[in-house]
Formats: sequence, C-alpha cells, structure tokens
Amino acid sequence: MQARIVVFPEPLKTVLASEPLRKPGSGEVLVESLYSLVSTGTELTAYTGSFPPGSAWAQYVKYPFKPGYSSVGRVIEVGDGVEGVEVGSVVAAPAPHADRYVWRAGELVKVPPQVGFEEAAFHTLAAGVMHAVRLARVKLGEAVVAVGAGLLGQLAVQFSRLAGAFPVIAVDLSDYRLELAAKSGADTVVNASREDPIAAVREATGGRMADVVFEVTGDPSVLPQAIKLAKRMGRLVVLSSPRGPSTLDFHDEVNSPSRVIIGTHFYSQPEVETPYYPWTWRRNRELFFSMLASGRASVKHLISHVFPLEEAPKAYEMLHKSRLQCMGVLFSYSRG
Repeated sequence: MQARIVVFPEPLKTVLASEPLRKPGSGEVLVESLYSLVSTGTELTAYTGSFPPGSAWAQYVKYPFKPGYSSVGRVIEVGDGVEGVEVGSVVAAPAPHADRYVWRAGELVKVPPQVGFEEAAFHTLAAGVMHAVRLARVKLGEAVVAVGAGLLGQLAVQFSRLAGAFPVIAVDLSDYRLELAAKSGADTVVNASREDPIAAVREATGGRMADVVFEVTGDPSVLPQAIKLAKRMGRLVVLSSPRGPSTLDFHDEVNSPSRVIIGTHFYSQPEVETPYYPWTWRRNRELFFSMLASGRASVKHLISHVFPLEEAPKAYEMLHKSRLQCMGVLFSYSRG
C-alpha cells in the first residue's frame, strides 16, 4: 500500500510524494484521512524557510519536511491490542497531510457524530490555545487583547470570551481578519495600520489597559509593542512561536511595571492528568469537540478555503502570496 503525503523538499517548493505504508502493528491503527487543517504560521515558516540558522526552528524544520499536525480520518484497519478504537471510528490525530497513515491508537481522540469533519480538523490548534488561555489565568471581567487575528488569534478571542474576559480586543492589519474576529467574539477590533493600538486599548478599557495580552503574530519585532498594551502587573502571553530574537527593555516594560511574560506551546500540554493540572492534550481535544457539538464554540466562520490534496502546491503558493486574505485552509481527501 502507498500513501500520498505533502512534502516541502526545499524552501518555497511543495510536492505530493508517494511513500510505502506498512500495516499497523501492535497498538496501532491505519487511518484514511478525511480533512486536515493547515497550521498557517508553522507551515508557512517551514515552507519559506524564514527562521534563523541554529534556532529551535532550524532543529524542527529539516528538509525534506512533512507539514501538518491536525488531521481527521476514519480507521480502516486495527492492529493487535487496540482497545476503544474500532474500524469505522472517526478520529482526530496530530498527523501530517497524508491520505493514509499508521498511528498509535493511544494518541487518537474520537470525533463525536454531532461534529462536522471540517470543524473537527481544527483540534490541534484549538487544544493548544485552550492551554494558553488557562496558563494566562484569564478570569471573569478581565480585559484581553489578541495581537494578531490569524487562526490562533481567532481562537484566543473565542476562548478568552468563553472564560469570561470582557472586553476582548483584536488587533491586526487586515480588515478581513478583524471582521472574522468580531464573529469570533471580539468586542473591539483595531486595525493597527490606521489606529494607535495603545490609544484604542486605553479607550476600550477605561484607561486600565489589558490584563492579558496574547502575542500571536510570530513577528519578534511586535513583542516590544505588544507588551505596552498590558497594564501594570498585567500578563503578556507569547503564543506565536516568534521567528527570531526580540529586543525588549526589561526594566521599563517588565521590571518597573511588574508585568509577567508567559511562554506557552502546544507541546507543553501534559500527557497525564494530575489533580493540579488535569487538562491534557486529550482532554482539551475532547472538550473542544463537546463545545462544538453543543454550539458553545464554532469555527465554521473561520474556514476560508478547502483544497483537494492534489492542489497542495497551489494552496501554499496562495498562502505565501495572500496570507492576510486567508484563514482556515483545509485539505480534503476524496473517497469516491
């Protein structure tokens, strides 16, 4: 059996490759993909190769690189010793963009029948942002700013609002993204190309400034500006995996106003529940699906493009040239 998989053989090049696919071993299953979501920030960074040599990015992105980590598919074969996952189960996996893959059953989460496959494909990003909102300790009535209204910023807006934040403010350079942020739950949107974000946040918060600021642009030059939106003893959450070093006056922006900087990453979600922190990557995915099924959360409005897998090169070229006019980009896998 062969699998078709998206590969970046070098920067700015995408191909659809074929790879041999083995049968599932003990504790594994074979999954046939239905949809997978492009994680725009991570995948465009890998696609363009725009990261410093010797950085953690350079350790992560090795060419040929296989992008993708948010897939939904149907189990078509089960190996020995697998419990709780059967042939026909629709499952979520942190798998790359491939039409078939073998995966460890213990890393799969079942998708409820009430949840659409396209929405379910947002699971990895949604779980990671839920984790970030918890680490930020967003509380009822706190003012939250998302600097950057891409996919992660949209989810930060939505989950902060669900956590009780008010007002929730989105800052971006794209009117299209800001319109979507309003649908995601932002009370105020600020186009930084026309407005002063500091003045806008001051006005929206009655002069108090933000309790929590999520930096979600990936641009290290934005961090020194984003932290200024936080109040005295406020929190800056670095959610974006910035691509390179940043210069910050720690005395004036951290020490003197006693602000707190919080780093968060998808991979810091624990694998095992504890009484102190029960929110594992699995529980976050399960919660996301439950919230979608109940209507408490929604990502339908964030789906801007759906490409068949065969058009992956076209999709990445479009994202590279017109990123601010795109949001949730999905690959679909034809099953006849």
